[in-house]
Amino acid sequence: MKRRKKTIVANRLVIICVLFSFLVILIKLSVVVLSPTVDGIDLAEFANNRNTTTKTLEANRGNIYDVNGELLAQNVNSYTVIAYLDERRTTDPKNPQHVVDKSMTAHALSEILNMDEEYILSLLNKEGLYQVELGPNGRGIMENTKSAIEALKLPGIDFIASTKRFYNMQSFAPYIIGYARQNEEGKIAGEGMGIETYFNDELTGKDGISIYQKDAYGYQMPNTEATLNLPEAGNNIYLTIDNKIQLFAENAITKITTDSEIEAAHVAIMDGKTGAILASAAYPTFNPNTLDITEYKNPLTSNPYEPGSTMKIFSFAAAMEAGIYDGSAYYDSGHIQVDDYTIKDFNGTGWGRITFDDGFTYSSNVAATTLALELGAKRLTDYYEKLGFGSPTGITLPNESAGKIDLKYRTDIATASYGQGILTTPVQTLQALSFLVNDGTIIKPYIVDKIVDGNNGEVILQNERTEIRKVASHETTTKMQELMRATVLNVGRTDASRYQPATVPVMGKTGTANIAENGHYLTGTYDYINSFAGVFPYDNPRYILYVSVKKFHGGIGKVASSIANLIAEVAKYKNIEIIEEDPDDENSLKQIESYLSMEVMDIEEKLKNMGLTPIVIGNGKYIIKQYPLNRQALAGDKVFLYTEGEEITMPDIVGWTRNEIITFCNLINLPYTISGYGTVSVSSIAKGTLIDANSTLTITLGTVENNPENE
Repeated sequence: MKRRKKTIVANRLVIICVLFSFLVILIKLSVVVLSPTVDGIDLAEFANNRNTTTKTLEANRGNIYDVNGELLAQNVNSYTVIAYLDERRTTDPKNPQHVVDKSMTAHALSEILNMDEEYILSLLNKEGLYQVELGPNGRGIMENTKSAIEALKLPGIDFIASTKRFYNMQSFAPYIIGYARQNEEGKIAGEGMGIETYFNDELTGKDGISIYQKDAYGYQMPNTEATLNLPEAGNNIYLTIDNKIQLFAENAITKITTDSEIEAAHVAIMDGKTGAILASAAYPTFNPNTLDITEYKNPLTSNPYEPGSTMKIFSFAAAMEAGIYDGSAYYDSGHIQVDDYTIKDFNGTGWGRITFDDGFTYSSNVAATTLALELGAKRLTDYYEKLGFGSPTGITLPNESAGKIDLKYRTDIATASYGQGILTTPVQTLQALSFLVNDGTIIKPYIVDKIVDGNNGEVILQNERTEIRKVASHETTTKMQELMRATVLNVGRTDASRYQPATVPVMGKTGTANIAENGHYLTGTYDYINSFAGVFPYDNPRYILYVSVKKFHGGIGKVASSIANLIAEVAKYKNIEIIEEDPDDENSLKQIESYLSMEVMDIEEKLKNMGLTPIVIGNGKYIIKQYPLNRQALAGDKVFLYTEGEEITMPDIVGWTRNEIITFCNLINLPYTISGYGTVSVSSIAKGTLIDANSTLTITLGTVENNPENE
């Protein structure tokens, strides 16, 4: 009996404990239900957060165009080629999902990716890896290359999609455009140079977001609303660069550097009436798609140097403005003593007793020194600074240099008068030269024509002519124009006459400067910077050109003839030819009319009779596209005639210039890559080969023996 009684008591205790626990749980549940927070946690928010997904909607980076609307930079889809190596991916032997025949795969991909077959095979033979990237050439490939690989239907080959910045015209004005690529945050951003960097915020745009409730599989739950903030595209930027004039300038650089050892070269052209920079071409250059960069400083703005005798334009103008210049007065050329320093004319002996006007056309250092010493340090410095030397121009490009004007001693005054001992940039020189175009007023250079809203197309910035200040009287401006024209016309006095083309009158001034390194001047045979400052046409000046070449191993005649041809091309393009020509002269300009819808055989014969070189594209009978169209050309220039025929075979392109290759490829939509400098020496597509949709042209520029382009 006692043992049974104890058992009953024990069961009651258990029941009491269970009831008490249930009561505690019930009270806790009531608190949870009735209270918005428990232990400081907002339960509704906690639940929502666990089921809420926030997705970033990336904004598209704005495009960059030239002044004519030619697309220069854009975001495009790109892909990385990967190879699956793990055999466990394949569950059906008839449908393999890994690389089965590695040798065959390596061989097939090597031709498309332009990679060594053995190297690809070594990647495919790596052990213990699930997959491998086929870099470097398999990274960042475009749609056409991806399509070519997909057409091979290689087992185990796949692609990872991404976005990259693509530069449509390869190494076209890269120091102006700059480059952008993915940063550590996965965003495409400008790096270091050009418009891509200076206007990075304007180009970037603003990302959007999508917030929604997700189900167990990660999809939006039915009957729930999503919060959607759409992305705002970056703004589109239109440069002042004219793609045709830029290509003319790059072609001039190519001709200068072909078959010539040279350290650097730069050509810049500005519309002197507006301040718009129309071209800025440089050597060495680079392709922003491949980033083969050897020089990171923009030669237009960021690499100052001693300019040499082109500064005589400004030191002579300073003397005129100070009222101390008498062009008919005589002086003794040859040499002049300044303190302990003897300054000599470039020929070492001078030309006897000559006038100061002749001193300018002869580029006499003694004449410039004599005038500068009479001016003194303050007046010469003030005038240089008034022109903009010693200060950034404010052009919208990163890392612009101010240069340096620091005249302390009489020798500083003397050498500054002919461009030594001071540092300037080409963009400063363009700005200073603009007084010759605007009756004594200098104008501000600019590189961006307009900025357009990427979402609604509204123009939010339109740049235009900006006058800075009056720096010269009408009399000074006219006198300097006359002296610079006489300099070009006076054959034999300097090399300036070599820059005169047959079609348009030019006024200009040459310069030769020693190169300073580590506190002293180099003394080698080629240790000079040769330059030319030109304005054309003389009778109605508008276009300003500034050229510099550093350590050029060769006769300056090659530089001058290339630049004279450049001036002629710009004159043709802008319809400002003035000089009457003999139509029977083989060097005269030839008018290229529209030959569209005409029979190609007739036009081919006509062009040959004109001394031009027709390039027929396609096997058709009629012309449906042509380049150039309705403009003039020089004897020997190529005229591209695109027919309606579907079969396009590769012409003999050895010896072609970079610009001619770009024109050809753009006409037929042929993807291409170009490396090196000079004219075409190696082509990946042989002459006579049929070009199809999967073709890609790889060009190497260099020296070609007996190539007429190199003469």
